[in-house]
Amino acid sequence: MTISEVVKLYGLQLSRFIKSRTKSLEDSEDILQEVWYQVSRLTNFQDLDNISAWLYAITKNKIIDLYRKKKTDYLEDYSFGDSEDNLGIKDILLIDDSANPELSIFKELFWQELSEALDELPENQKTVFVENEIEDKTLQQIADAHGENIKTIISRKGYATKHLRKKLLPLYNEFFNEYTPL
Repeated sequence: MTISEVVKLYGLQLSRFIKSRTKSLEDSEDILQEVWYQVSRLTNFQDLDNISAWLYAITKNKIIDLYRKKKTDYLEDYSFGDSEDNLGIKDILLIDDSANPELSIFKELFWQELSEALDELPENQKTVFVENEIEDKTLQQIADAHGENIKTIISRKGYATKHLRKKLLPLYNEFFNEYTPL
């Protein structure tokens, strides 16, 4: 069996398998690409007894690797609406509210709630979040400026994002229900 035959035979099945176990289409496509890359590097392809089992074992390992990696959450990752009409947090704040006093009040309330939620964070988490999300510094730039390990900065950002998500969720839901068409 050739590599192209294996791709034709197992491609769709592996794609569905991966998509059912990952959060995004991009992640599933990346994993599938890594699996095919590993297949292409195999020199003794014909010596495998059970190609299907080998492919699924590789695929499971790649999915596990994905979830082991710590990913940084970004404020713009939190969006409303369906996948075709996402409205991110930064989009909400950039909406022209000059003709809508209620929206203007909402934006003011959002900044007030965000400020209060940020004040509840430990100073080091707050600093990382503000520098990354509001001042648009990269996590590496923040790590270098503070003389910290990048993994420490990523961890602080993750804790801050989780706290803010929890605190601002009711406000997000209110906005979504009130200001976005169904």
